[in-house]
Amino acid sequence: MAGRRKRIEHDNHDRWLISYADFVTLLFAFFVVMYSISSVNDEKYKTFSNSLSLAFTQQANSVAMSPQEQMLKALVDKRDARLVEQQRKMQAQMKAVTESLQQAMGPLIVQGLVGVHQTGRGVEIDISASTLFSEGEDKLQAGAQETLKKVALVLSRENQSVEVQGHTDDVPIKTAQFPSNWELSSGRAGSVVRTLAAYGVAEKRLTAVGMAANLPVVPNDTPEHRAKNRRVSITILSPQFDRANQVEPNSSLPVSAPSTSN
Repeated sequence: MAGRRKRIEHDNHDRWLISYADFVTLLFAFFVVMYSISSVNDEKYKTFSNSLSLAFTQQANSVAMSPQEQMLKALVDKRDARLVEQQRKMQAQMKAVTESLQQAMGPLIVQGLVGVHQTGRGVEIDISASTLFSEGEDKLQAGAQETLKKVALVLSRENQSVEVQGHTDDVPIKTAQFPSNWELSSGRAGSVVRTLAAYGVAEKRLTAVGMAANLPVVPNDTPEHRAKNRRVSITILSPQFDRANQVEPNSSLPVSAPSTSN
């Protein structure tokens, strides 16, 4: 043992490379993280920012309102939601009425004798006067009964008010029975109302109005246009225009043109 030569150990001067490599790796990772942070999706950031703003705003409003104000707001929100739902149901109902009438009046619509469309007041059916009456008369022709029976079948399934308007062209009439177009248009509206009631439409829902030549759909400048203006319009009123359900005890209704119908 005494004679064994001692092992000579040499110093490793390259160990610093390991620490340097670790440092470079950490530095690389640091820059990767910094790059990823700088590349945040702008849209996601905006969404996140807006959500935070909305949350803090709602919380601030909630804190600012008293319990009574919060209760009132809840009632208003509930009422608004109910009105929106009622409006949706009303539109769906009027659309269903329109489709039913278009189906019932299909052949006459194709011939251009009847038009069915929605307006701001409800669903309107325009029927050519020649389909219902002889010239200068307010008595329904035989074929008109079947046409109005189809209309009444659809109307009898509904509960809205129905307004029937008689229209003429601008050619004056002056006979013993009809001194003017007012009487002729009113008489025709009355005849249609009586027929609809006879086929099952409740009388309290019906109104007859004579308009004479005051609401033309086209100018009265040609025979074809005058024929188009001679018509009867049947309007199924939307709930907001339903006068039968809106008249108050002390209110007065506007006076329509004189009518020969009872």
